[in-house]
Amino acid sequence: MKSGETKASSGGTLREVLTSDVPASLVVFLVAVPLCMGIALASGAPIMSGLIAGVVGGLVVGLFGGAPLLVSGPAAGLAVMVFGFITELGFAVTCAAVAAAGVIQMALGGLKVARSALAISPAVIHGMLAGIGILIALSQLHIVLGGAPQSNAWKNLGELPRQIADLHGPATILGLITIGLLVLWQVMPKSPLKKVPGPLVAVMGATVVSVVWGADVKKVELAGDFFSSLQLPSLPQGNWGPFVVAVLSLALVASAESLLSAVATDKMHTGPRANLDRELFAQGMANTVSGLAGGLPITGVIVRSAANISAGAKTRASAVMHGVWMLVCITTLASLLGLVPLTVLAGLLVFVGVKLVNAAHIKELRRRGELSVYLVTVAGVVGINLLAGIALGLALAVARLLWRLGRVRVHVRQAGDIHHVRVDGALTFVGVPKLSAELARVPMGAEVKLDLAVETLDHSGYEALESWSETHRKTGGKVWMEPLEDIWLHKGGGSRSPAPSITPASPPSPSLTTEGAR
Repeated sequence: MKSGETKASSGGTLREVLTSDVPASLVVFLVAVPLCMGIALASGAPIMSGLIAGVVGGLVVGLFGGAPLLVSGPAAGLAVMVFGFITELGFAVTCAAVAAAGVIQMALGGLKVARSALAISPAVIHGMLAGIGILIALSQLHIVLGGAPQSNAWKNLGELPRQIADLHGPATILGLITIGLLVLWQVMPKSPLKKVPGPLVAVMGATVVSVVWGADVKKVELAGDFFSSLQLPSLPQGNWGPFVVAVLSLALVASAESLLSAVATDKMHTGPRANLDRELFAQGMANTVSGLAGGLPITGVIVRSAANISAGAKTRASAVMHGVWMLVCITTLASLLGLVPLTVLAGLLVFVGVKLVNAAHIKELRRRGELSVYLVTVAGVVGINLLAGIALGLALAVARLLWRLGRVRVHVRQAGDIHHVRVDGALTFVGVPKLSAELARVPMGAEVKLDLAVETLDHSGYEALESWSETHRKTGGKVWMEPLEDIWLHKGGGSRSPAPSITPASPPSPSLTTEGAR
């Protein structure tokens, strides 16, 4: 078993829970609290809404989810989207959209279509997260510098020089201390001290400095305790178009992010694999509850899940207990959370945003030839908006797929009385017109040796070859080729065995047929 891996199960003995899951739950709780507050800040929502989402994610998804070691809560990947919806619709209506998105997720989970969500190109998902990370870092950097974020990326960039020239001393120093501690904790050599979560060290350290210093900076404001902060959502008053867009967008993005996180979590342990349909249904339950309670949208979060597994979690009890600890904290220690300066949370978010631009993902996508999809998605998310970026990325991914499917190469040459035709690449419906045009160059009645070295053959390509060979034979010609049924079996029927190809220079052999597909 690799380092950091653990055997996951849906249940466990009391000894496992006490020795493994309780300590792991405390680690995740300490990571989650500052992140939940920071994500609420980046979303333009009440700080308590992020904490509510953290509690609901831990309790609901922890109890009913299909990935036992996955930890759920508010995610930075949705912060920019939620900020836009709150600005346009208001917080109460956005909560209603979160609840409705949860219902859609439950329906999708019930229909068992979770695997279909994984069909979305990873380049689009990684590009979306990177674009969101850039937007979060740009906006929160203004708070670190003591100012206020602007409405879009271009304005944030344009305002940076003026903001840097007019620094607000205490706020800037506290924000930079937070970022410095996070960077230091990441590069620090392994030691027992490093087991303490970096976000906790940074937030607590900078908060202690602000208290000792007596810095005059804006701090977290919690409107009452957990239960008094619960509020019912409200439906839009006639503005249904943007509301429907919000519901569908939240359902799509939250589902994709949760399922990808579940798949990534599976790679970190050797226990039972995630039940993705069950996980999607549980995520929907959690979003419905969170939206009805006045909380932010919830997804599976890979950072918290990785912390959970590396801390030794063995069962779902860890995720559930982290939600319990959060509930206890915000109902009994809310006054302590009110000591945290907003600039400290902003510094945490700048670090999180930069981390979303993952260099390992960029390197892998470049190796696979999908970097263009990633970059277009990032540019769309940053330069236009989140939905436009996703749409542009998906459009380019589909265009690349069609181009690859249509990348058929047909070479026709004559050697003596025989016309040699070699077809390679992907012979699909997209490439049939090109194939037909090249085959039309072969004179009627000619002898043809057809060499099919295709990587892929779909039904349209099969029909085109069969039709042409039969027509050519009926007009007095001869076609030498291997039976199409054999090629279809290997290249169109799912067999992994490579189809034999015929060397154009070799003479016709008895194993070949002039009957086309017969």
